[in-house]
Parts: sequence; C-alpha cells; structure tokens
Amino acid sequence: MKKLAYIIPTVSLLAVATTALAFHSPEHYSFFSEASYVSPGNASNRAVHLVSDASPGYAGVDYGVESGVTFAQLGALSTDYRFEADDSCSGGSPRFQIALASPDNADTGNMFVYIGPPPNYTNCPAGAWLNTGDLLEGINPVDTSQLDGGTFYDPYANALAKYGNYTVTGIQLVADAGWAFADSEQALDVDNTLVSTTLFTYEIPVPSTKDQCKQGGWMDMARPDGTPFSNQGDCVSYVASGK
Repeated sequence: MKKLAYIIPTVSLLAVATTALAFHSPEHYSFFSEASYVSPGNASNRAVHLVSDASPGYAGVDYGVESGVTFAQLGALSTDYRFEADDSCSGGSPRFQIALASPDNADTGNMFVYIGPPPNYTNCPAGAWLNTGDLLEGINPVDTSQLDGGTFYDPYANALAKYGNYTVTGIQLVADAGWAFADSEQALDVDNTLVSTTLFTYEIPVPSTKDQCKQGGWMDMARPDGTPFSNQGDCVSYVASGK
C-alpha cells in the first residue's frame, strides 16, 4: 500500500453546534478541496461528491467536534457510498481519519478507519450504493500507527484501551487515491454519514413558498442541487420559476 499523504485541513465550519448534549449537529460540517454537493443522493435530494485527481489530489468532508470529546465517547463511524463505474477503494482511500491528542498533548496523530474489505481495502464494488456498516466498533481493525504504541492493524478494543482518554480534535472523511488508477482519478459519492450518534444527510431545505425566502430565510436554503441563493430576490425567483 502506498504511503498516504495524511491531510488535516484547516476549514471554517458551516454552523456551530448549539447544545452541549451532542458533540455534532447535522449541519456542523464543511468541505475541503474537490468536494461538492451532488443530486440526487441515496434515496435523497443530495449527497457529497469526492474527487481525487492530479491536482490537488484529495477531497473530503470535515465534521465539527466539540471541545473535550474523547475517543471513548465516539460511538460509531459509517457511511453510504457509491463509486463511479471505473473506480474503487484503494491505497487506504477513502477513509475516516480521527485526529487525536493525549491528555497532555505529548502524543498526537491520526487514527485511520478504512473503507473496504481488509486486509488490503481494495475491490469495492462500483456503480451502486452500499453501506459500510460500523467501521469503528465492527470487525475491521483500525490503523493507529501514527500514535505511540500503535500499529496498522489494531483491533478496536486494543485501540480503545490505549487511546480511550485521548481528545478528538478533528474527524474527516477523505478520498486521496487518484494516483492508484489509470486515469489518475478516484471519485465517489457519500451520503447518510453516521458520526457517533449524529447522522449527516447533507440535506438543506429547498424553498416552496416566497415567504420562506423572506427575513433572511434565503440564507438557510438552497436549490435541490445545493446551489445557494445569492439574495432574497434570487430565492423568490427560484420559487416562482423553479430555476
């Protein structure tokens, strides 16, 4: 397996979680690099399209994490996914990556949770929606090799014992293995991503009445393909014409 270029992007979040009871909200995520909305999704209005190609070579979704959340509190990681017809999983991509820091920050690094069948994480079917199942507490090992005492194939129970009290400082879903394919591109859609107990459906309200566009409502809505409105008039025009 090619050595991965592990990327932890610095991004601005779309929204801030408003409750201390859950460390995510369904709107608390952002895109980096070549990630974009695509319509339709998996029996839904939209999903997220990830493309890894020659430049910059990676794409992903960054999920917000509240301060102080530990690895032990992270309950599940799963997603629906669909590769383009000529693409698959390869080279450790796509994957979830969990940025961790020890209580004293003496040990920091990413834990990687790969999508695809172990031990090589290759030969994922293409052209159809599938679900990963819970990749964190399932039968697949996790990759803790960036952390002290870690290893590439680390059973979840072992990882929990070693890093359960580590703070989670970031969670991303990343695709970056375009280099592994003849056309130098790896492309897939993801939808219904479960991070702990929060399901990210990537949906946003589509206005059906002009009143929904008023008093700033246009800022929280978009067209079915995820295209945002530029102002109230743009939103009202969409309701009137569907364009």
